[in-house]
Amino acid sequence: MRALGAHDPEVLGGHRLLARLGSGGMGTVYLARSPAGALVAVKVIRAEHAADPAFRARFRREARLATGLAGRWVVLVTAADAEAPAPWLATAFVPGPSLAEAVGGHGALPPSAVLTLGACLAEALDGLRAAGLVHRDVKPGNILLALDGPRLIDFGIAGGALATALTAPDAVVGTPGYLSPEQTRAHGDRVGPASDVFSLGCVLVHATTARRPFGTGDAAAVLYRTVHEQPDLAGLDRLPPPVREAVVRCLAKDPQRRPAAAELRDVLVAHGGDTGGPRDWLPPAVLRLVAERSARALDPPPRRSGPVPAPAPGTGSPGPAPSRRRVLAVTGAVVTVAAAGGGAVWLTRRTRTTGGPAAARPTRTVVLHAALTGGQRATGTAHERGARLAVAAHNARAGAPFALALRTVDDGGVPERARDAAREVAGDSAVLAVIGPTTEATARAASSVYAAASLPMVVVSVDIDAAGLSTADLRTLCATRPPGTYRHLPLLDYLHRVRPVTRTAVLEDRRAGATANKLARDLSEVPPGRGRGGRTTVHPVAADTADFGPVVAAALATGPQAVVYAGTSPDRGAACARALADAGFTGPRMTIEPVMRPLFLTEAGRAAEGWLFEAPYTRAQSAGSRAAAGFTAAHRRRYGTDPAPWAAEAYDAVGLVSRTIADLGGGDDVMPGQIAERLFRLTYDGVAKQIRFLDGAGHQLLGEKAGFLYRVEEDGFRYLGRHDELPDGGTGVGGVSPSGRAP
Repeated sequence: MRALGAHDPEVLGGHRLLARLGSGGMGTVYLARSPAGALVAVKVIRAEHAADPAFRARFRREARLATGLAGRWVVLVTAADAEAPAPWLATAFVPGPSLAEAVGGHGALPPSAVLTLGACLAEALDGLRAAGLVHRDVKPGNILLALDGPRLIDFGIAGGALATALTAPDAVVGTPGYLSPEQTRAHGDRVGPASDVFSLGCVLVHATTARRPFGTGDAAAVLYRTVHEQPDLAGLDRLPPPVREAVVRCLAKDPQRRPAAAELRDVLVAHGGDTGGPRDWLPPAVLRLVAERSARALDPPPRRSGPVPAPAPGTGSPGPAPSRRRVLAVTGAVVTVAAAGGGAVWLTRRTRTTGGPAAARPTRTVVLHAALTGGQRATGTAHERGARLAVAAHNARAGAPFALALRTVDDGGVPERARDAAREVAGDSAVLAVIGPTTEATARAASSVYAAASLPMVVVSVDIDAAGLSTADLRTLCATRPPGTYRHLPLLDYLHRVRPVTRTAVLEDRRAGATANKLARDLSEVPPGRGRGGRTTVHPVAADTADFGPVVAAALATGPQAVVYAGTSPDRGAACARALADAGFTGPRMTIEPVMRPLFLTEAGRAAEGWLFEAPYTRAQSAGSRAAAGFTAAHRRRYGTDPAPWAAEAYDAVGLVSRTIADLGGGDDVMPGQIAERLFRLTYDGVAKQIRFLDGAGHQLLGEKAGFLYRVEEDGFRYLGRHDELPDGGTGVGGVSPSGRAP
């Protein structure tokens, strides 16, 4: 919740606006009071979208469908104007968090809560079916948790059971990971009520296990698994066996094999699900979120100073400001507060003032959320140094319309501290964006808090695939590190173009689990030398063995010209290097960044020489570009050392955010949600790499040109450059002998 700005209206359709709940590329959502005094959420569409006839038709349909819905477990539309210059609709205000936020911040729900959640939502879907509607986007982010039960929201892509969605032809409508198989097919099967049941099954797995049944990562990969692979149901045995069986049936590929929503509801109710307006159904941590948001709704932040525009024609007069009430009904829940003078404790948002280097310019605040102490201090410190240099560079720029101020919060690499820090940051209405956190665990802990506050969270060093985070669920999450699904590309490019080979052996270290398996599979499905008869053989290394000799011998018997160690252990990678050296293999030997540690060098000894490593970060002092040279010089002047890994990437993350703020005009009315939407549309040429995202709603970094290569030379890791900028090695086999062995 954020204060209204000078350009926000006071009244819309008779609704007195109180605060901003969120803002993005589609529009702004306000907290407001209806003419009758009830709290509502008012969604206002941006003018540029309203000018699109197809978009306006879709909005008109959403308002019409949602206004006609009935049912306790759907958020009802209370008023709408689809013909206004800026179309808007008002819905009942639900102060609770989304299911995505609750599970992301506090883990899986108790089984009793899952039973009630599923029973209520199944009843809601049965009501949609009876009305001839399909929701099409049932997911944790579209489910709000209230004191008296869940609420299903966002009917913007709902349609008749046999209707075609108002989208481009062949578009996939919905959220990967919760889409039904029939929604993912290129030309779209007819999507009926069974599709929503499939999505609800995915939601119930997520609520029970805190995992998505078809995994995370690249959207195309998730869609492929949804259509062709079985779901991950580990942990679903927390539910009673008949309920577990019903949820498994929900995930059947064939819609005809899924239970109807009413049947699913009956199974859940029979085993403890409550559809009668349950009390105390939420765990204490989630109840605290509901209480906090209810209190904030009663005490919204004051409007920012500045001229307030007159109400738009036809929206009504402001009228007297409503007084605080001792008892306020909020979507069926009653919140009791004491009078302001009676010593009540109010949970309010604290607004900090931020200083800046240029007093004549307005200041825009960015937060660095990092591990500045603890075991990840080195990476966190690199982030801080890069970010501070970026702020200094921005503020020194002549003609910059605003100054940047950087706040830092330290979580020590501890998830609980990260969550607390995120709540503090989210409570500061001056903050426009967050850089960080540093680690996968702290990013998981903080992400749902920042998403709920519509704050863009730009992670620098976190592999969101490994962290189990999804940009489809967390719409303000921005990763400037290429996803782990792309880590094979620098290796593939090198062996296909720089040192071309046609036979590659992959040693898959089973101790590295899914990471090794994914790398081996990627290099097998698209082998180096593809088109020239290239092939890859995979040779598993047992997790409980330290002797790589037999596996190396078996691999070399296939005649490879290059060998890839698919693993994450520096000492086991060193054992592989020693075994290859003992066998006389001198062709390209490659692996991935987790192995690139001093331990590899010390354990491998002379066998380490020549090994190549992919890495997601640059070495700015060796990059050679003018921007990298300027950044390196500034780092040396300020800190007396060369930039550490991830410093240049943090510098670029701040640059991306400041460029986005400027692109939005840099004024007082720029909101975090707008930044979170706009930054994905930009192309930003940074010190480390070009930052550009996939078109559409995926919000994924284009990783084909975001990987770097290093080579061991003279007991150190020498930076070679961005993999796609290395010169071609010709059309032969790059000087590699047919066997890859030394002459």
